[in-house]
Amino acid sequence: MDVGRVSNASLSTIPADGAPPDPRRWKALVVLCAATFIIILDGSIVFIAIPSMAIDLKLTPSSIQWVLSSYLLSFGGLLLLGGRMADLLGRRRMFMLGGSLLAASSLFCGLAWSGDVLIGARVAQGVAAAIMTPTALSILMNTFREGKERNKALGWWSSAGGVGGTVGSLLGGPLTDGPGWGWIFFVNVPVALLMVALAPVVLRESYDKERARTFDIAGALTSTAAMVILVYAIVDAPTAGWSSGKTIWKLVSAAILLGVFTLIERRSAAPLLPLRYFRFKGFVGGNVVLLAVGMAVHGGMGFVLTQYSQGVLGYSAVQFGLMFAVMTMLTIVGSMLAGGPLVLRFGPRPVAIGGLLLVGASCLTLPPLPVPGSFAGDMLIGMILFGPGLGAGFVAGSIAALTGVPERDSGIASGVSNAAFHVGGALGIAIMSTVAVTQASGPNPLVAITHGFNVAFAVAIIFAGVGILASLVLLGRTKATTTSTGTTTTQQPDQQAAA
Repeated sequence: MDVGRVSNASLSTIPADGAPPDPRRWKALVVLCAATFIIILDGSIVFIAIPSMAIDLKLTPSSIQWVLSSYLLSFGGLLLLGGRMADLLGRRRMFMLGGSLLAASSLFCGLAWSGDVLIGARVAQGVAAAIMTPTALSILMNTFREGKERNKALGWWSSAGGVGGTVGSLLGGPLTDGPGWGWIFFVNVPVALLMVALAPVVLRESYDKERARTFDIAGALTSTAAMVILVYAIVDAPTAGWSSGKTIWKLVSAAILLGVFTLIERRSAAPLLPLRYFRFKGFVGGNVVLLAVGMAVHGGMGFVLTQYSQGVLGYSAVQFGLMFAVMTMLTIVGSMLAGGPLVLRFGPRPVAIGGLLLVGASCLTLPPLPVPGSFAGDMLIGMILFGPGLGAGFVAGSIAALTGVPERDSGIASGVSNAAFHVGGALGIAIMSTVAVTQASGPNPLVAITHGFNVAFAVAIIFAGVGILASLVLLGRTKATTTSTGTTTTQQPDQQAAA
């Protein structure tokens, strides 16, 4: 296929028009939502148990950092590779492999007898998440027709991730204080095994059997190395310093590797990531929106409010988890509205802009956070605004990025979208933590760091602004068309022009 053009056939989706929809699709969605639920839960619950782990395993500050960073590095660094492996080797097969690896690695995490064993098991957990996340989203794309049903499924997918984050906050404290920190990992095992058992029953295998199983080794090596170094640079920057030679060298190395990867992909007969998709404004704009949403949610709500609530106001992890549930429930509302009537009627651009305006308004209303403060008086309005904004922005960005992607490339496209969101999260945390620390001033430590948090929220408004700008410039209104079977599908105008 000419990389400069995309044929009409390449823009078709599965199930094909005229074919009956998969009768198991809604049962399949439950399994797919369980996957994103457990992965997001796994990423959030570990923060609560870190102090207990440090005492039991005699972890040094450096080891504690690696317990967190090792997961992020393997997860973020392997997302593209995990998505392409699903395209080539079979999505259901890779989903089951990822679920099995998640169960085994979680078991070893819970049984870890030393810091080195725990870090190694966390790397394996990240690999499992890097396989399962883009694979599950790719299966969703190929199970539901483009349009109303897929948008609705993406809404549920987004909601499941939000619930996973809240449940992680709620369960982490009781499990750590009760049976012990190992149980924050043991809870993954039965869920992962159940997903693996149900996969052959409710998920259909999908991959292009006519496609040559040619694997872009050079592209895989350079892209994975670039992503790992980039995530490592971002995660380590608050400690090493953004202007330090160590950070600059890592960022430069990542940029060089990405440049080499681009050259390889231009010349490859079977590229890991077809570069033609970056000519589609919808694909690029949707992923920038996901990057901005990830930066805002992880950096603002995830980092700043957690530190403020527990470190300044003294709320317990369980209390904060209950408060956070307010935002999560509203995230579900925003996700379902965006995935249902709003995107179909108005297209992803106005929905993404509306969601990001709510996110920006939330970050505008939260400061100045006071000392002392309260949930109802100082945080509730911000959470009420942020929840539906997050849900709408995430779903609209996902729809824009994935609309028109053919089945053969759905895994790698899902990997790019997930990478945008999760790399955005790591970048948001790094930037917000750096701003909070550098802007902390005053003789009272609590007042000083709270001042830093307030400045950080002003930066989060910029994150939302970047997403809004990308929506205005890159996202066109998705046009709805009706097939001969009466199914509504969507296609970006720029994709239609390229067809």
